[in-house]
Formats: sequence, structure tokens, C-alpha cells
Amino acid sequence: MPGDLVVPDTAHGVVVFAHGSGSSRLSPRNRYVAGALNKAGLGTLLFDLLTPQEEADRANVFDIALLAERLLERTRRLREQEDAAGLPIGYFGASTGAAAALWAAAEPDNAVSAIVSRGGRPDLAGPRLAAVRAPTLLIVGGRDPIVVKLNEEAQQRLSAESRITVVPGATHLFEEPGALETVAEHARNWFTTHFRSPA
Repeated sequence: MPGDLVVPDTAHGVVVFAHGSGSSRLSPRNRYVAGALNKAGLGTLLFDLLTPQEEADRANVFDIALLAERLLERTRRLREQEDAAGLPIGYFGASTGAAAALWAAAEPDNAVSAIVSRGGRPDLAGPRLAAVRAPTLLIVGGRDPIVVKLNEEAQQRLSAESRITVVPGATHLFEEPGALETVAEHARNWFTTHFRSPA
């Protein structure tokens, strides 16, 4: 499946994006965040977890195990890339992609340095949450009360360092003025801090 990898010359980590339902590597929201991370000296990889044919079956969109396996496969391939070899890896997940990121990060042989969830559904990672070792930032919109509650409940099951950040006035897609900029700022700070700390 196609992907877009950007690794600045002085990158100190690479963030792999896991898109949510109905989204793709061309998502303007994720591409905006990726651009902000690139400007901060972080590498990014955007790719599609599903083919267009697979996405037509809504069951695949919520098959977290399948999405996580695709993410793991691409992570393994990323570690073999010359320009990304040896760099810390993080996950940025949105919606169901956040659950896939947490599920993949729980694999014992998958050393991930940090995770950021934007409007995510970490609850869908279920029993895998307790096995996540990577510091996790859960970003939710203040006007998305159901998802706020689901994130709070999921955080209780995380044993790793975690934080919930509520963006005031933002809805699920963070389309309000300044909301996505706030997401990008929090994500940049989280990844930068944890990429430079011992894993």
C-alpha cells in the first residue's frame, strides 16, 4: 500500500500515522499535523491501513486486530529504511486508528517511544491497554463528551505514563479555528520530549 515518508536530515524520531475510519493518508487534518511535526525536526510516515476495496466493508474499519497488524508490518519495514534506521518511533492515531496504535504498541517486540491519540477510540484496544509501555497522550475535544468519557475510562486501564488533554470548544474533528493547531502543538511537544528520553 502506498505511503508518504518524510525524514528531515536531523530527525530525532519518526511518527507513524494510523488513520481512523473513513480517512486516508491524504487526510488534510493528519497532513497538517505531519507538516507541523516535520517543521519541528520529526520524521513522519502516512500510509493507508486498508485498500479502497477493503474499506468498502465497514467491518474492516472496526477490525482493530487487522489494522494493528498492518501498522506492525509497516513499522517493521520502516525500521529497515536507511534514513529511519535506529530512530525512535512513535504512533499518532485518530479515531479507530488510535486503538490500532495502542494494540500494536502492546506487542512485546514492538518498541514504541510515544503515542498520541487525536479524538481516538482507545477503548477499542480493550485488554491490550494494560500491556502498552509507551507514554500515551490522549487529546480530545471539549465538545465531544462521549469520546471524552471513553478516553477517561481507557486511561484507567493504561499502566504506562498517560495524560488526557482536552481542547476547549473543539468537536470530534477539531475543525474549529485554532483547534488543530493546538493538537499539533501538543503532539509535537509530546513526541519531542519522549523521543529524547530513554525508551
